[in-house]
Amino acid sequence: MKRHVDFLATLYVAWGLIFALVAVAGFALAGGAFAIAESTGPVRFGSEMAARLTGISIVIIALIAALWAVLHVFVGRRMRKMLPSARLMALALALGNLILFPFGSALGGYALWALLKDEGRRLFEP
Repeated sequence: MKRHVDFLATLYVAWGLIFALVAVAGFALAGGAFAIAESTGPVRFGSEMAARLTGISIVIIALIAALWAVLHVFVGRRMRKMLPSARLMALALALGNLILFPFGSALGGYALWALLKDEGRRLFEP
Protein backbone atom coordinates (compact mmCIF):
# COMPACT_ATOMS: atom_id res chain seq x y z
CA MET A 1 0.00 0.00 0.00
CA LYS A 2 2.99 2.31 0.52
CA ARG A 3 3.53 2.19 -3.23
CA HIS A 4 0.00 3.50 -3.80
CA VAL A 5 0.40 6.31 -1.28
CA ASP A 6 3.72 7.36 -2.82
CA PHE A 7 2.13 7.35 -6.26
CA LEU A 8 -0.82 9.33 -4.90
CA ALA A 9 1.58 11.93 -3.49
CA THR A 10 3.17 12.25 -6.92
CA LEU A 11 -0.25 12.63 -8.52
CA TYR A 12 -1.17 15.36 -6.04
CA VAL A 13 1.97 17.32 -6.88
CA ALA A 14 1.37 16.87 -10.62
CA TRP A 15 -2.28 17.94 -10.24
CA GLY A 16 -1.11 21.00 -8.34
CA LEU A 17 1.34 21.91 -11.11
CA ILE A 18 -1.40 21.56 -13.72
CA PHE A 19 -3.56 23.97 -11.74
CA ALA A 20 -0.60 26.34 -11.46
CA LEU A 21 -0.48 26.42 -15.26
CA VAL A 22 -4.22 27.10 -15.33
CA ALA A 23 -3.70 29.99 -12.91
CA VAL A 24 -0.90 31.50 -15.01
CA ALA A 25 -3.01 31.22 -18.16
CA GLY A 26 -5.94 32.79 -16.34
CA PHE A 27 -3.86 35.77 -15.22
CA ALA A 28 -2.64 36.24 -18.81
CA LEU A 29 -6.21 36.16 -20.11
CA ALA A 30 -7.30 38.63 -17.45
CA GLY A 31 -4.47 40.94 -18.48
CA GLY A 32 -5.77 40.82 -22.05
CA ALA A 33 -9.29 41.61 -20.90
CA PHE A 34 -8.06 44.59 -18.87
CA ALA A 35 -6.00 45.77 -21.86
CA ILE A 36 -9.15 45.73 -24.00
CA ALA A 37 -10.99 47.70 -21.32
CA GLU A 38 -8.31 50.39 -21.26
CA SER A 39 -7.82 50.55 -25.03
CA THR A 40 -8.02 54.06 -26.48
CA GLY A 41 -6.78 53.31 -29.99
CA PRO A 42 -8.44 54.29 -33.26
CA VAL A 43 -10.77 51.30 -33.00
CA ARG A 44 -13.05 52.01 -30.06
CA PHE A 45 -14.67 49.16 -28.18
CA GLY A 46 -18.11 49.88 -26.79
CA SER A 47 -17.92 47.31 -24.02
CA GLU A 48 -15.29 48.49 -21.56
CA MET A 49 -17.46 47.49 -18.61
CA ALA A 50 -17.93 43.97 -20.00
CA ALA A 51 -14.17 43.62 -20.52
CA ARG A 52 -13.49 44.76 -16.94
CA LEU A 53 -16.11 42.36 -15.56
CA THR A 54 -14.60 39.54 -17.61
CA GLY A 55 -11.12 40.40 -16.35
CA ILE A 56 -12.26 40.44 -12.73
CA SER A 57 -14.07 37.13 -13.15
CA ILE A 58 -11.03 35.50 -14.71
CA VAL A 59 -8.76 36.85 -11.94
CA ILE A 60 -11.04 35.32 -9.30
CA ILE A 61 -11.00 31.95 -11.10
CA ALA A 62 -7.21 32.15 -11.49
CA LEU A 63 -6.79 32.91 -7.77
CA ILE A 64 -8.90 29.85 -6.91
CA ALA A 65 -6.79 27.73 -9.28
CA ALA A 66 -3.59 29.08 -7.70
CA LEU A 67 -4.88 28.26 -4.21
CA TRP A 68 -5.89 24.75 -5.37
CA ALA A 69 -2.40 24.32 -6.85
CA VAL A 70 -0.59 25.39 -3.68
CA LEU A 71 -2.76 23.12 -1.53
CA HIS A 72 -2.14 20.08 -3.72
CA VAL A 73 1.62 20.58 -3.91
CA PHE A 74 1.77 21.19 -0.15
CA VAL A 75 -0.27 18.09 0.67
CA GLY A 76 1.57 15.94 -1.86
CA ARG A 77 4.93 16.81 -0.34
CA ARG A 78 3.68 16.14 3.19
CA MET A 79 2.17 12.81 2.12
CA ARG A 80 5.64 11.63 1.08
CA LYS A 81 6.70 12.12 4.71
CA MET A 82 3.67 10.10 5.90
CA LEU A 83 2.48 12.84 8.24
CA PRO A 84 -0.94 12.11 9.80
CA SER A 85 -2.24 15.60 9.02
CA ALA A 86 -1.39 15.08 5.34
CA ARG A 87 -3.78 12.14 5.15
CA LEU A 88 -6.68 14.23 6.48
CA MET A 89 -5.88 17.13 4.15
CA ALA A 90 -5.58 14.74 1.19
CA LEU A 91 -8.97 13.25 1.99
CA ALA A 92 -10.51 16.72 2.15
CA LEU A 93 -8.97 17.65 -1.22
CA ALA A 94 -10.13 14.31 -2.65
CA LEU A 95 -13.73 15.25 -1.92
CA GLY A 96 -13.25 18.53 -3.75
CA ASN A 97 -11.56 16.77 -6.66
CA LEU A 98 -14.51 14.45 -7.17
CA ILE A 99 -16.49 17.17 -8.94
CA LEU A 100 -13.67 17.95 -11.41
CA PHE A 101 -14.65 15.38 -14.04
CA PRO A 102 -12.89 13.31 -15.46
CA PHE A 103 -9.34 13.54 -14.09
CA GLY A 104 -10.23 15.03 -10.71
CA SER A 105 -12.86 12.36 -10.21
CA ALA A 106 -10.31 9.63 -10.90
CA LEU A 107 -7.77 11.25 -8.58
CA GLY A 108 -10.36 11.76 -5.84
CA GLY A 109 -11.61 8.19 -6.08
CA TYR A 110 -8.09 6.79 -6.03
CA ALA A 111 -7.20 8.96 -3.02
CA LEU A 112 -10.29 7.84 -1.12
CA TRP A 113 -9.53 4.20 -1.93
CA ALA A 114 -5.85 4.39 -0.95
CA LEU A 115 -6.23 6.51 2.17
CA LEU A 116 -9.36 4.92 3.65
CA LYS A 117 -8.17 1.31 3.44
CA ASP A 118 -6.81 -0.07 6.71
CA GLU A 119 -3.33 -0.58 5.22
CA GLY A 120 -3.26 3.01 3.99
CA ARG A 121 -4.51 4.33 7.31
CA ARG A 122 -1.79 2.44 9.22
CA LEU A 123 0.94 4.10 7.15
CA PHE A 124 0.06 7.46 8.66
CA GLU A 125 -0.17 6.36 12.30
CA PRO A 126 2.60 7.75 14.54
